[in-house]
Amino acid sequence: MRAAPQGATPRPVFGDRNLHPLGSSFHVDPVIKPNPDTTVAQRILSLTLGVFMIVAGAGHLSFARIEFQAQVPPWLPLAANTVVLISGGVEILLGLLMILGSRYKAWVGCALALFFVLVFPGNVSQYVREIDAFGLNTQGARLGRLFVQPLLVLAALWSTGAWGELFKYRDKSKS
Repeated sequence: MRAAPQGATPRPVFGDRNLHPLGSSFHVDPVIKPNPDTTVAQRILSLTLGVFMIVAGAGHLSFARIEFQAQVPPWLPLAANTVVLISGGVEILLGLLMILGSRYKAWVGCALALFFVLVFPGNVSQYVREIDAFGLNTQGARLGRLFVQPLLVLAALWSTGAWGELFKYRDKSKS
């Protein structure tokens, strides 16, 4: 590094940790470790969710597109077909990532959990508008489906080890 003119503060060079304003020991760990250890049961559930997502995504793009369009809430600013095609592509991508067991599986689990949260209004819309689709032809069946979504969120987080990573930090903060 060049010497700064007398009285001037030296400008840090990219990657020069010794010049970081918080000192040389400054380091930011990710909140969630990207690849935590998981059990065989977690891996099986992760693979199952991956296959489920790929099949559902393929349905969005082909054989079940009309039924998925019926679930799109009318207040969304995009055409129902566009929403279904985009969500189908995202489902296939997330499914592949769940199956491949990437180095970033906990982050993939968080992304899948977020996806399940984001599509929940479609399930609510199906219930509120009393739309028959996917064998959910009674209000009781549609209401029951609403309670499945939180379980999918938990499954995505637990199967990838993200659940343990999220609560590991919470437990440390209590001590």
